[in-house]
Amino acid sequence: MHSGEVIYFDTERGTGFVAGDDGNRYVFDVSDLASERAATKGGKVAFEADGDRARRIRAQHAPALLADDSPPPATATGAAPAARSVPFGHFFYCVTKGYVRPRGRARRREFWSFVLVALIVMVLAGCTGFAVASALETDIPTGIGLGILGADLLLLPPFFSVLVRRLHDIGLTGWFALLGFIPSFGQLIILVFALLESQKHENRWGPVPAGVAAG
Repeated sequence: MHSGEVIYFDTERGTGFVAGDDGNRYVFDVSDLASERAATKGGKVAFEADGDRARRIRAQHAPALLADDSPPPATATGAAPAARSVPFGHFFYCVTKGYVRPRGRARRREFWSFVLVALIVMVLAGCTGFAVASALETDIPTGIGLGILGADLLLLPPFFSVLVRRLHDIGLTGWFALLGFIPSFGQLIILVFALLESQKHENRWGPVPAGVAAG
């Protein structure tokens, strides 16, 4: 059993970090809480180390992070954030709490999970437009185009939000997202940025995201 101190916890995403007394940093999420109590930032905890992950975390002489006897934060479906399936869990966060929230950092998995599911949503929107146009016996290409356009307009704000967080994650200002408006060259640069690894240390936009080994 290891001991340490909680140095960060995001109650919305349900992820955080523990600085172990052994000098190592460990990531955790709400599924790693041994009980419904967890420590606040600065709280002392006991935990079991599993590589760079802390499991079965127990608070030691610290106030509860969550309300006494309350369950971990839940999604709209009642599942804790850690139980959400990837990539749909990341997509769900981006289109709800992260819709227009460019603060913080987003690792590659969050960004590309959003992009993948967004593409699926746009395909479904196009299929819906096709079905509606066919039923109404109107121009089918126009129906498909309107369906995709509607989905695109809805997904554009969360896309730029997660893109800004992705840029923060590699140590760049979110203003670089404006390069996406430059055809070809700018979009290629954005693609390269989106593929880069996370900075493995805390930067001006926040700590290392959960799931990334701190350097």
